[in-house]
This record gives sequence, structure tokens and C-alpha cells, in this order.
Amino acid sequence: MSVQERKRRERANRERLIVATARELAEQQGWDAVTTRRLAERIEYSQPVLYSHFRGKREIIGAVALEGATEMATALRAAASEADGRRARVAALAHAYLEFAERNPAVYDALFQLDGGLAFAREDTPEPLKDAFAALLETLGEVAGEGVHPALFTELFWSALHGLATLTRAGRLLPEGAGERLDLLVDRLGVL
Repeated sequence: MSVQERKRRERANRERLIVATARELAEQQGWDAVTTRRLAERIEYSQPVLYSHFRGKREIIGAVALEGATEMATALRAAASEADGRRARVAALAHAYLEFAERNPAVYDALFQLDGGLAFAREDTPEPLKDAFAALLETLGEVAGEGVHPALFTELFWSALHGLATLTRAGRLLPEGAGERLDLLVDRLGVL
């Protein structure tokens, strides 16, 4: 292994450590607790080393979001692939989305609530974000209905899921109605 190759590997490992530590800290204490000083202490590197990887917290949030988008896409595809029938696939996808949001609140915030410096719904959108949307589109596009643009239907359904995830987490919806809400969403949006 060349010296350059070893340095690249070490740099990639440090970057993964920074992202994993930021994510862990955010999941435990919230994103306000994630500071470059705290991260530097936890990973046992100086702040200048941390800044050599990320210009600041915003870029770290973006890195967590990209990692989370990849995980979300995998979870959505796995859930949909295990279900039989269109309605069952959509319901499984919806459940997987809400479960991901509930299990990973800091990652979900990095993806959809916080400024990670990432472009959404544009040509320069990073591939992991495009792939997460594609994971939704693959299942939802097949139930969009005649004359309905599949991507628009997917955006609408995704918006409803995001609303459910956000309102549930904020305690604005009664927990006992969660299953019925999801069934209603799946059924009323024409997924039969």
C-alpha cells in the first residue's frame, strides 16, 4: 500500500468517525449538542483536524443526511419488496418510512428539517437524496393512477408521510390512531 493510499484511507476513516460521532451525539442529546468542540473532544482529534474534513456543523449535518438517505432508501425498498400486492407494498413502504423517522429522529431532522447545505429537487441534488426519492417512486409510481404524473403523486404521498411523522413526533396526534391514519392515507389516495 502506498503512502498516499494509506493517507486516503485514514482520512476516510476519520471522516466516518466524525459523522458517526455527530450522529450518535445528535440522537442522544439533539443537534444543539453537536458542536465542533464537542466532536473534537469525543473523537480525540483537534478542531483543525475536524475542520480539514468539514467546514462546520452545516456540512456535518449534510453528511449525516446523505448517510441517512442511503439507509432510508434501503429500508423502503426492503419493506416494499417483502409485501405482496400493490396496496400491501404501499402500506409496507409507508410503515417503513414512519418507522425510520421514529427510530432515527436526528437523522430525519438532518434530512428534512435542518440546513445541511444540500440541494433538493434540483439537478445538482446529491445521488443519495435522489435515490431515497426513487425508492418511494418505485412503489408509489405504480399506483399513481391514470393521467397522474407518478413523481407528483409520490411527492404528495411523501408530504403526507412527512406530516404524519412530524406531527406524531411533536405529540400533536394521538398515538392510538396511528394505524387507522395510515390505512386511511393508503386507501384514500387511491391505492386499492
